[in-house]
Amino acid sequence: MSDLAEPTPPRSAGRPILTVGFDERLSPPRTALFGLQHLLALTGIWLFPALIGAALDLSHEQTGWLTQGCLFMTGLITVLQSSRLLRLPIVQGPTAAFMLAIIAAGSTFGLGTAFGSMFVAGLIFAALALPLRRLGLFGHIAKLVANPILLGTLLLIIGAQLASIGLSGWFGTPGNPGHGWPFFLISIVTVLAVIGFAVFGGDTIVRRGAIFWGIVVGTVVAFLTGVWSLPAVTGTALVAPPQLLPFGFGVAWPAVVLMLIAFLQAGAESAGMYQLVGSWGGQRVDVDRTNRGLFTEFAGTAVGSLFCGIGTTSYPENAGIVRMSGIGSRFVTLTAGAAALVLAFVPAVGLFIAGLPLPVLAAASTILFGIIALSGVQMMNNVHWDELNLMVAAPAFIIALGTAHLPEDILAVLPDSVASVVTTPMMVGVILLFVLHLVLNVGVRRLLNRPEATEPPLVVPAIGTE
Repeated sequence: MSDLAEPTPPRSAGRPILTVGFDERLSPPRTALFGLQHLLALTGIWLFPALIGAALDLSHEQTGWLTQGCLFMTGLITVLQSSRLLRLPIVQGPTAAFMLAIIAAGSTFGLGTAFGSMFVAGLIFAALALPLRRLGLFGHIAKLVANPILLGTLLLIIGAQLASIGLSGWFGTPGNPGHGWPFFLISIVTVLAVIGFAVFGGDTIVRRGAIFWGIVVGTVVAFLTGVWSLPAVTGTALVAPPQLLPFGFGVAWPAVVLMLIAFLQAGAESAGMYQLVGSWGGQRVDVDRTNRGLFTEFAGTAVGSLFCGIGTTSYPENAGIVRMSGIGSRFVTLTAGAAALVLAFVPAVGLFIAGLPLPVLAAASTILFGIIALSGVQMMNNVHWDELNLMVAAPAFIIALGTAHLPEDILAVLPDSVASVVTTPMMVGVILLFVLHLVLNVGVRRLLNRPEATEPPLVVPAIGTE
């Protein structure tokens, strides 16, 4: 999700507004400097693996695997986009949609099935985005399901489901140093820092990375007060490849559907970003070129999922860096991608991120999940709530949340695989929203010759939630 509603991409390429064009090169020092700036803007790499680890109670080593996988996936796709296929200064990075899908699917089916389902969903979308002229299947699918009622209600369900993950971790872990009020106060500092960066950061990387910078502040305070120390990385191999299928491999169709929704959101946002960035360089990004970029994103995510990477989208922060700096050289973003690939082979980086203070991450995630929930509300701002739309969203929302409180005697007679699905609000919400949307808004609305009651979904504000 982007930080601000993006302007509508122009229908045709305009006059270039960048001081350095897409195919121009800078000196090696300047290329490295601007590439580093792009890498630091990828807040998801430094935040999402730790949040997944905290939510699913992973070990530091396992969380480190996620970070290595993210760096590998991000670097691979960014290098391909910048060099051979899309040929635009696009930086890919983990998106909150996939983080949430991984948490939901991982808690229900296990991480092996979560990443296996992402692999299958990635192949499906890669097939839909094959760069063949006039195929256009991805666009038709996006138009069908990218409805603000469907996506907005789902975000609201997700935010409500994840509420229990955040606040409970503010006090740390019982028996560990700092548990109780010391860590609670550090969590408060983290929250205040995030709010401060978001409110006073202006239209800069400070505001866009408010959650990341808040984690930095909270971690520094935890270190200075002596309740947290740097994680030990001694004995760790200096260089080691990302882990291939470290959690095993499995596929569950409810999880695949969840991943398909995440791919839909990520792909729709990326397609718009290609058009926007292309216009800055005076280039028109046609359907074939867009499909090349999307195919690279989807196929690269499928490959990266085998190394437990979190699915990517085109980061608006990095597009903002291109626009503000005027440096549109794709060799700069290629350098950022290459740097991410190098870091993917340094396990100590992942272990350090995995060892960040739990209360700091819990405090940051509390704000993140609140932003996600209210982004759903804002996404539904343009919905006209006639009885059809109301009967899509209302039953799906309340039934999905209610499944977390089903009677134990009812659950006891269900197979474990079924019980795990029906007690997960996000899973139930996905199924109900799709079924009710297709039946009522696609079927009954046309049968009754009723006008469309929604406008296209807006790109809603989100701070560091790409």
